[in-house]
Amino acid sequence: MLWEKKLEQWANTIRSSTAVPLRIELWNGQQVNFGHDLPQVIIRVPHVSALSCLLTPSMSNLGKAYVDGMIEVEGEPGAMISVGNLLARHTLKLEGKFSRITRKLSRSKTKDLAAVQSHYDVSNDFYRLWLDEHMVYSCAYFEKGNEDLATAQLKKIDHILLKIGLKPGDTLLDIGCGWGALVIRAAQKYGARCVGITLSENQEKLARERVAAAGVSEQVEIRLQDYRDVSGCFDKITSIGMFEHVGIENLPAYFAKMASLLADDGVAMNHGITSTDADNGETPYGNGEFIERYVFPHGELPHLGRALKSIQEGGLEVVDVENLRRHYARTCAIWTDNFERNATEIRRLAGDRRYRIWRVYLAGCAYAFDQDWISLYQVVCIKAGKNPSRLAWSRHYMYDKAVSVSGLAEANLSQ
Repeated sequence: MLWEKKLEQWANTIRSSTAVPLRIELWNGQQVNFGHDLPQVIIRVPHVSALSCLLTPSMSNLGKAYVDGMIEVEGEPGAMISVGNLLARHTLKLEGKFSRITRKLSRSKTKDLAAVQSHYDVSNDFYRLWLDEHMVYSCAYFEKGNEDLATAQLKKIDHILLKIGLKPGDTLLDIGCGWGALVIRAAQKYGARCVGITLSENQEKLARERVAAAGVSEQVEIRLQDYRDVSGCFDKITSIGMFEHVGIENLPAYFAKMASLLADDGVAMNHGITSTDADNGETPYGNGEFIERYVFPHGELPHLGRALKSIQEGGLEVVDVENLRRHYARTCAIWTDNFERNATEIRRLAGDRRYRIWRVYLAGCAYAFDQDWISLYQVVCIKAGKNPSRLAWSRHYMYDKAVSVSGLAEANLSQ
């Protein structure tokens, strides 16, 4: 009876400050309602041992209980995440491990390889079930706001390639190339010669198959390679959803490596998730802890200011910055819907535990972008110390669909 009494006291405390569309159903048939209307989320507790995680409802504790099957949760993923964070906000103090803490992580090539493979080598079929047909696993670009995901992902790729002024014959390095969508588009539409690198064996294999199927094998090379081992000189460099894996302390060296590979008149683009905490803290209430434990080991998100400082320290000059937070919130929401629609097949393919992890993760990311806990920035760079006369006078070239690929270079680099 002690635990049930604590539960009722906790519920009374929350109800006195806010209505939460939640019902908790206990093993003994008792029900505890946290709101006045029909609940959007029902948490079923099969044993008294699971109550401790509810009474300290960080997203790490709640997520672990759900992943491990200690509790069952009924409701849409977005509602689950919203309710969980409401419980955390009205129960926990935003301090200590529940605040926006910064983790200190040790890194090496071996650790980075293991971290990337643990995330991306689930299986290609797993990702195929909820990504778009091009298998782009990064923020889409909803130019008008009503595009389907596949269209928005191609628009994102074109937006990037227009920003860097890609033209026929250019050499392009794509760091963290995923399943090859960007390099294929760069070769097919823009006539570029591309190298895409990844640490994921699954991505490398499928990317090579997709390159061959697209008929651009003569223009595109896919490598299983660490960015630190790349040599050569490239007219354009893209890094899409990669620098989150690098580590905050390693960012200056990362951008210095990019600068060393970039031609003197080249252009680079970093497209990555950032923390909105000025001290580079992770998302609060245990959300960051859940991601570190189950999804993205060794992932670190810098604040935009830290990222820009690191870019300058690496020998690059920032010439354009664009915030796409709203676009990533939409992207994650669509991924979440796709994931739910294919839940039966995902469970069969990946197992119930991984299904639960990714269900929480995808909906949690959408929530974090909506809450302005994290953001997404595209940053265009050139080598520092160069004459600015080759830069465009305005950003018009990024959006004018009438500009040809050959004319884009002139607009971007000769004005």
